[in-house]
Amino acid sequence: MKHSERLRTLENQSVYILREAYNRFDDLCMLWSAGKDSTVLLWLMRKAFLGHAPIPLVHIDTGFKIPEMIAFRDQLVQDWNLTLYFGRNEKALETGQTFPDNNLGRVACCGALKTEALKRTLDGSWPRWQVNTETGAYDRDPEPRAFTGVIVGARADEEGSRSKERVFSPRDHHGDWDVADQPPEFWNQFKTDFAPGTHVRVHPLLDWTEVDIWRYIERDDIPISDLYFDRGEGKRYRSLGCAPCTSPVESDAKTIADIIAELETGRFAGIAERAGREQDREGGGLEQLRTEGYM
Repeated sequence: MKHSERLRTLENQSVYILREAYNRFDDLCMLWSAGKDSTVLLWLMRKAFLGHAPIPLVHIDTGFKIPEMIAFRDQLVQDWNLTLYFGRNEKALETGQTFPDNNLGRVACCGALKTEALKRTLDGSWPRWQVNTETGAYDRDPEPRAFTGVIVGARADEEGSRSKERVFSPRDHHGDWDVADQPPEFWNQFKTDFAPGTHVRVHPLLDWTEVDIWRYIERDDIPISDLYFDRGEGKRYRSLGCAPCTSPVESDAKTIADIIAELETGRFAGIAERAGREQDREGGGLEQLRTEGYM
């Protein structure tokens, strides 16, 4: 299949999944990290709904994100007139119960700043803030409501535990994921009739690959953070996360075409996309976080 045909097939499938999720689930939101995958997902959302994102976006701010990520996030919120809420684990940050401050293990730190913050931001039990599209200020959400349907930009090829996912993946009422108890999805037939109140994660990008994402960004000229490109130091980020736990890779790729060429020629053969995420090296890693409710 030619690249253009594959991208059209993937795009159509993702748009169908997004529209199906919007039709089937109340209290729906989309997680947006401001990274390449979730920004492509946001682009697809706007394409599926005639240039509009009809549901709120949710961002989990760990307090340690690379500053350029937050600047990119806030700028796109204003440019595209998006409704974006963000939450964080204020207690863990205030008391220094984090990896950089208290020598806490990276996975435990992620559990506090990512998993717990995500679950409490989604269920509305913790305060959250909204980015004001007119002023850029952060306004506190006076009455946070619970989101039980959550659209996520996970890809099966990115990391081992994500390859075990379903497109429509039910969780328990705490948001925890039972890997062994997932509905079958044969021939793109998706189960969407879950019991009322079931927490469901929706994965429209599951069949996309890293190079598909970059080809699509190039094709549609999608805005993306410049952290993904070499800015004159011979390094760039392949995956974005918290500054203390995310390392750039050696690369002189300054354009999207350069990045695609690196991927096509096997420049990173045998090197996982998330190899620069130090928490993935610890025992349990991302699968442990995801079974406990992280995206």
